[in-house]
Amino acid sequence: MFSNALVRTVLADFKIIFERDPAARNWIEVLLCYPGLHALVIHRLAHRLFRWGLPVIPRLMSQIARLLTGVEIHPGATLGQGIFIDHGMGVVIGETAIIGDYSLIYQGVTLGGTGKESGKRHPTLGSNVVVGAGAKVLGNIKISDNARIGAGSVVLRDVPADCTVVGIPGRVVYRSGMGKLDPLAHGEMPDSEAKGDSDAVGSHRSPGATGGAAQSSGAASSGGRDRHLQPVARSSPCRSPQDGLRPPRSGHRSLLGWDGDLARSPLHQHLRFNVFHIGQAPELVDLLEAV
Repeated sequence: MFSNALVRTVLADFKIIFERDPAARNWIEVLLCYPGLHALVIHRLAHRLFRWGLPVIPRLMSQIARLLTGVEIHPGATLGQGIFIDHGMGVVIGETAIIGDYSLIYQGVTLGGTGKESGKRHPTLGSNVVVGAGAKVLGNIKISDNARIGAGSVVLRDVPADCTVVGIPGRVVYRSGMGKLDPLAHGEMPDSEAKGDSDAVGSHRSPGATGGAAQSSGAASSGGRDRHLQPVARSSPCRSPQDGLRPPRSGHRSLLGWDGDLARSPLHQHLRFNVFHIGQAPELVDLLEAV
């Protein structure tokens, strides 16, 4: 069960943490405090039992790992060496998923299926693939070597090698053509919306008529706002008969009018009438007028 190949794979998982995580200070801390590593070790044991055809036990081991680490890896999933699951919480990896060597997976990632079909129904990740936090890679698709998937993306189609994918649904926004990228260089992720926004603004801006139209539109909109900001005019509002029970409070400013005896909104009239109708204390009327 503990073959040399398994030991080498676990050691590769252990060593890669020091390369990928600047917070890893010493080996004791990594062994005790990295749930991604714990989930991988348990999975590799469960995967070997799964391949031997042992029932129940491999799934039970995956559920124990899920309870302890927050990472759910089906024992049927095939994982290469040197994989780093950073933080780990919420990661779900399906039964037929394949992950290549030295891939980096952040928290909240799902490598799932899109239906109830049998056979290969989960993604295949190549080597040195980076999957950002919260990304969803769904279906029997292939993410080729050195690809990067931005955080929160939903990928439903194959991704070529050396590409960056962002968005919902995911689309290729950058192709490096330079081989392996720095997996931790998240600040270099291209802005997929910047060019589109600048083009849209440029196409809608033209000298002359456009400026005048914008000014007239702004004036019209500001005029509409001004009308709404005007104080309520003194008129003979529709007041309920119970309003005569208390004298108006002149000079009182509220959000619904300038004075206590000025026009109120229909909602205010309705609330004011109900307060008097059910015989509540007059202090509630003061509260309504102060709103």
